[in-house]
This record gives sequence, C-alpha cells and structure tokens, in this order.
Amino acid sequence: MLACSKDAESNDQIIIEDPNGDPVTIDTSVNKKNVGDSANDLLSGQTFTELVLEIMYLDGYKPTEASISNLIAFLEARLNKSAGLRVVEKEITITQQTEYSIQDIIQIEDENRAEYNFENTIAVSGIFIDGGYDQNTNEGSVLGVAYRNTSFVIFEETVQSFANQPFAPSLTTLETTVMNHEMGHLLGLVNAGTSMQSDHQDVAHGRHCTTDNCLMYWTAETGEGLLDMLIGGTVPSLDTLCLDDLQANGGK
Repeated sequence: MLACSKDAESNDQIIIEDPNGDPVTIDTSVNKKNVGDSANDLLSGQTFTELVLEIMYLDGYKPTEASISNLIAFLEARLNKSAGLRVVEKEITITQQTEYSIQDIIQIEDENRAEYNFENTIAVSGIFIDGGYDQNTNEGSVLGVAYRNTSFVIFEETVQSFANQPFAPSLTTLETTVMNHEMGHLLGLVNAGTSMQSDHQDVAHGRHCTTDNCLMYWTAETGEGLLDMLIGGTVPSLDTLCLDDLQANGGK
C-alpha cells in the first residue's frame, strides 16, 4: 500500500494511491471480521499470493528483531504465498493506559493501521502495547489476543515483565511463542475457521489443542502458564494434529 488519505476515510473505507499515483478506494471491512474467517485466505495462495505484516508498537515496546524473524519463519513454513511475506514496522503514539479492553485495542488499530487487503496481498496487523488486558485475573495474565480475522495484540509490557523474572526464558522466546500462538488462531486453529481433521479441541479452554506440548495449548496465552510450559526455553511447535488441520485448509 503506497499512500493513505486519512481525510478521505470512512469507517470501512480508505483512499490509497496505486503505483501510478491514481486514487483507489479500499474496503477495510474485509479486515474487520471474526477470528478465523480469513484462515484459508492466509494459508492458501488461491486468492492472495503475498502477505504483509504490519507491526505497530509503542516506544519501548517493540518486539525484538529476532522475534519478528522467528514469526516470519513460522509463517513461511505454513503459508502458500508465492510472492512472499514482508514486514512493515511502525512506531505509534496513543493515550497510554494501565489496562486495555478489546474495544480499546480496536480503536487503536482503526486509528493507526495502514495496511489492508489489496489486490493479491493480504494484510495482518500486530499491535504491541504497554499495560495489561482488562480481563486478567489472579490466575493468569494474558500475553496476547487474536481479536479480528487479521489482527492480534501483544501486551508487550506484560511479556517483558515475565521475561525479567528469575530463570525465565529469554524475551525473544516469550515473544515468539505468544506471536506464533496468536497467529495460529488467525489461521483458524483450533476449530475456528480451519476444520479439525481429528478431534483435538480442548473445549474447556476454548479454541485450543489438547496436546500439552503443542504451540496451541491453552497455557501459551498467559504468562504464568507459559513459564511452566517453556521448560528448557524452547519455543513450542505445532503438533501433527494442528499441522494436519492447516494442510487440509490450504497450508503447507
């Protein structure tokens, strides 16, 4: 996407310039659907042959370059995108809060996101912010949430706080695990846009896998659970059950 005219925006449209400098209206509503609705579009190359990942972050809360590289490697191994993947990084300024609701996150995205589906390119937004999730409990501090079909948020301040604990895995390991996990939800795992080839949904914990060492196990979403999960400091992989699901829905 080459240019964006904020003055010409409506809630579900923006005006951009194409490579020839001509104005083009983009329908942003296609990036504002439910989690999992774009699973096949993300996985397969049938409609979109390229993916652009827009990383938006607050000062002091940018993910490590190693974490971003790890996420790209994770996606390249799973997505059929013949034109490749690219990353756009952007620092943003917001009214900072101690905690955020999903509606708060949506507002931040809508005010700052510039990359949307366009021609052969599908766009994903990742926001990295301070503060915590307003649904945190005494039992768990949420590290990330996939909340739209092409959108996720990482509570980077919370991730950093767990990385700073004694004997904790590295910040890159924690960031990579949470980012990969949330992308797994955007890819339709588990049973949320990508159909199961065998029964492995942990219904008691929502859209998660029953295999306790799988990336999509439910404990990967909270700091407390993730520290227990990452014994040895290795980023979990998708198990064969999740891989089977992705491959059946157009992925590698």
